[in-house]
Amino acid sequence: MSAPESVVVVGGGIMGAGIAHVFAAAGSAVVVVEADEARAAAALGRIERTLAKAEEKGKLASASQALQRVGVVTDVAAAPADAPLYVEAVPEDAALKARVLAALEAVAGDDAVLATNTSALSVGALAAGLSRPQRFCGMHFFNPVPASALVELVHHEGTDGDVLQQVRDWVGVLGKEAIVVADAPGFATSRLGVAVGLEAIRMVQGGVASAEDIDTGMRLGYRWPMGPLRLTDLVGLDVRLGIAEHLAATLGPRFEPPALLREMVERGDLGQKSGRGFYDWT
Repeated sequence: MSAPESVVVVGGGIMGAGIAHVFAAAGSAVVVVEADEARAAAALGRIERTLAKAEEKGKLASASQALQRVGVVTDVAAAPADAPLYVEAVPEDAALKARVLAALEAVAGDDAVLATNTSALSVGALAAGLSRPQRFCGMHFFNPVPASALVELVHHEGTDGDVLQQVRDWVGVLGKEAIVVADAPGFATSRLGVAVGLEAIRMVQGGVASAEDIDTGMRLGYRWPMGPLRLTDLVGLDVRLGIAEHLAATLGPRFEPPALLREMVERGDLGQKSGRGFYDWT
């Protein structure tokens, strides 16, 4: 089994750049679609830096060769029409994702696989707007994508079994392991991860313990590689808030975001990307 010959990734932020990185490193030609030239250049810079870091750590033979397989465009219509895989990795906005997926389907061939990197939105609802929903699934990567060992594959009721197996095989080529989850609010990983993260935030809000001590407790006591609050900083507090609001609306008040989370997002303390969250990242 080999990597897909080519892959189109829409969105060159942290997740999209990471997805582009792993496919390029595996031998795929990758085209990243961004909104404008500045964002396209920023995406290419992200990919260049992470590939270089992978080479430094001995995890990649040649960063320059992998980077040569990456291109950027600023219009979905300019993406190649013969790629086996198209991955949407734009922000967690259902309407935005639906528009991007429809545009991708208009470009892609009939046999192409479309995937969304959503961490919580309904894959079935996104599939409802497509003319070939049987060739669509969720392909939930984890941050940082190059270092993460897991990809959560999410199937809706109409996903073709052969499509799911094809995507699972591609995940294996990337050196990662896939788990298969039915479409449900928060899937498996986001629901559990957010539940623990929200409770940790409530504990900080209530003065139970500091963020550092809560995280140390989970790392040493439960062997988590990273505590839930440091992970929240890495994911982004605004992203966590959006997922929590979605889960609260679909699963009930146990996922209602704590006041502290809302306050931090309102003042711009979004975690690593803003320089401050539960930790100082400056």
